[in-house]
Amino acid sequence: MIQWQKSTYSGGADGNECVELAHAEDALLLRESDAPDRILPVTREGLSALLRAVREA
Repeated sequence: MIQWQKSTYSGGADGNECVELAHAEDALLLRESDAPDRILPVTREGLSALLRAVREA
C-alpha cells in the first residue's frame, strides 16, 4: 500500500487542496488530493527541478 504524505504548504482545512508525495519502488509519486487517481511518477532529479522552478516563480 502506498503511503501518501501531504505537503505542509497545502491549504484548506478539509484536506481537498493538497499536494501529496509518496515513494514507490523506483520513483516518487505526486498527486493532488482533489484528483487522487491522477498520479505523476517523477525521479528525484525531476522533483528537485520542479521545486527549484516553483521557488523561483
